Amino acid sequence: MGSDVDNWLKKEGQEFLKGIGMKEGQTVLDFGCGEGHYAIPAAKLVGRKGRVYAVDKDEQALHRLTQTMDANSINNIKVIKEDTKVPVENDQMDFIVCYDVIHYVKDRKNLYHELHRVLRQEGILSLYPKHLKNDYPLMELSHMRLEDVIEEVEDAGFSLKGKFLKKLIHDDSYDKGFILNFIKN
Repeated sequence: MGSDVDNWLKKEGQEFLKGIGMKEGQTVLDFGCGEGHYAIPAAKLVGRKGRVYAVDKDEQALHRLTQTMDANSINNIKVIKEDTKVPVENDQMDFIVCYDVIHYVKDRKNLYHELHRVLRQEGILSLYPKHLKNDYPLMELSHMRLEDVIEEVEDAGFSLKGKFLKKLIHDDSYDKGFILNFIKN
């Protein structure tokens, strides 16, 4: 891993997550977790009383996450290989991280419904919609503005609670982007 990722996993990721509302003891879902750039700091932040569910469809990325967990003696992450379903009961998550993922999902309405199902009433859905119009690199969401994403998520039963422009990890280096925090209606 590069030095940006190393710094992120050691300290800055926890500070970032705490700054957007994640707390010790929470149950967290990292949907589209990849190799764990957010799951690892989340596990450290929520501590022994908390739990992180790391969901991704990429088996190689999940293997790298497991290796990082082992190397750092982290045992409060449950790794789940899944595409768009979240195999947990309704209303279980205090906090959902869905970063740099929605551009891969063809049926986003179904994804938002699934995230709504597993989020507790007081919980937070934190979304980082990368690859939008006026963003680099342009990809599947290049026709959408940030406001369009907000409207799409709100149409799925959420309300925007906060919007933050933050420095964060994208792939293996730092980037600046908007974080959107939603609550259930």
